[in-house]
Amino acid sequence: MHLTTYTDYSLRVLIYLGVRSDELVTIRQISDHYGISNNHLLKVVHQLGLQGFIETVRGRNGGLRLARPASQIVIGDVVRKMEQDMALVHCFASNRAAERGTDCKIVSACVLKGVLNKALLAFLEVLDQHTLAELVVPKAKLAELLMAEPE
Repeated sequence: MHLTTYTDYSLRVLIYLGVRSDELVTIRQISDHYGISNNHLLKVVHQLGLQGFIETVRGRNGGLRLARPASQIVIGDVVRKMEQDMALVHCFASNRAAERGTDCKIVSACVLKGVLNKALLAFLEVLDQHTLAELVVPKAKLAELLMAEPE
């Protein structure tokens, strides 16, 4: 299983906001501290907002913040909503395989698909057991790292 950069950035944004939950944060601050393109983060933040993980406050003193307590943001939910394609192999998404002309000859008798599906479900089950609140437990250390001047 390999998460996309998009999901990685989504989790980083949520961690940043979880650590700095008592204030509004700008996309520029997050971009500067992680060394991520501001344009990339705009797309990520927009989607996080659409999915109800964060809220934005417009205006001169605006910014971003978590839309709900970190203890109510389940990591498995974030991954499911931010990953565009959870197919581990082509046959998981039959329309994608057909588009690319890579239909597998053994799909009707293949056991591997079931095994990989179990593995994917187990992966997500583990993520479902954790919340953003748990990821920001070393809050003092994370804050120290995130408050430092960006390089």
